[in-house]
Amino acid sequence: MTQTWHDVATLDDFAASDAIAVDVGHRQIAIYLVHGAVFATDNHCTHGDARLCDGFLEGHEIECPHHQGRFDVRTGAATGAPATVALATYPARLENERVQLLID
Repeated sequence: MTQTWHDVATLDDFAASDAIAVDVGHRQIAIYLVHGAVFATDNHCTHGDARLCDGFLEGHEIECPHHQGRFDVRTGAATGAPATVALATYPARLENERVQLLID
């Protein structure tokens, strides 16, 4: 199976926030800009029905806006209660100021 990098955003899309949401197929994915690098996870918290792109990004951790559970955006690992289940992550990169995701 061939995997393809998909253009999903530009660096300009992060002007108002370090976390944005994009739709790729049937998935809603959160993309985070941290110190010039991009990371991508599922956008919905595994603890409750909340959009992580609306949360608070500090370093490599995103805090859920509803119950303050935290996740490492690099690995998807749950790093703070009440979140205990990891997020799915997706390969992300910057190419010529465009954000690309590797999605099956």
